[in-house]
Amino acid sequence: MLPFALNHMTTPRLGWEAFLDLAKSLGCVGVEFRNDLPGALFQGEDPARVGEAVRARGLRFLALAEVKMFNDWSDAKAAEAEALMKIAVAAGADAVSLIPRNDGVATERGESRRVSELALREILPMLKAHGLKAMVEPLGFEVCSLRYKDILADAIDAVGGVGTYYMVHDTFHHALAGWGPIFPELTGIIHVSGVTAPAYVGDMRDPHRVLVDADDVLGNVAQIRALRAAGYSGPISYEPFSPEVHALDDAGPALKASMDFIERGVAA
Repeated sequence: MLPFALNHMTTPRLGWEAFLDLAKSLGCVGVEFRNDLPGALFQGEDPARVGEAVRARGLRFLALAEVKMFNDWSDAKAAEAEALMKIAVAAGADAVSLIPRNDGVATERGESRRVSELALREILPMLKAHGLKAMVEPLGFEVCSLRYKDILADAIDAVGGVGTYYMVHDTFHHALAGWGPIFPELTGIIHVSGVTAPAYVGDMRDPHRVLVDADDVLGNVAQIRALRAAGYSGPISYEPFSPEVHALDDAGPALKASMDFIERGVAA
């Protein structure tokens, strides 16, 4: 079986324990939690207890999201990153997630590289002090300050961050950014979601992101197959944002059907 995982965005209405039970029932290798869902992180539970519950179910705590607008660097952003890292360590997470600013600032390639490299250089010693990795996610939106993977790869190399910084290969954002090269050796996790609406690619937004099935227009199966053929063997984590997926009372059967579809497609 492929190493599937779940991001809590898949089922944001589920409490953290029910979310872990769902991941275990589906045979997942791990989970990602996030601090941008309604209510308190972990519903206010002690991060150490959450980490124990993750491990008790045979799962990995793959990443804790997120430092939002990480490349809008400031003393306040440093404090925000430090606070998230402390929670991640307490919970036994492998990594924290870094999300670039997505507001139309620093979209030109040179400026994108400058602001991203600056932040990555500052964050690197913090990560090393905590024994953490970071998953950095380029967003394909035209207003994003870190849209292209090659810029991120160059910035990681420039700051000496190989082995600490990893890319998120998000199948939705990869398509939105115009496909482009993949970097399997720098990829730390794949985020999967499908789009079935026949919208122009440039008009795709998070609410379009459903579970992957035969109607997917993003080429999820082809993207996963290409990464694995190039040497990637890490987790494949579900991250649908669609309200119709979030409204499911029991997402288990739909997730299992989607996983089976991807499994068959990648093996073909």
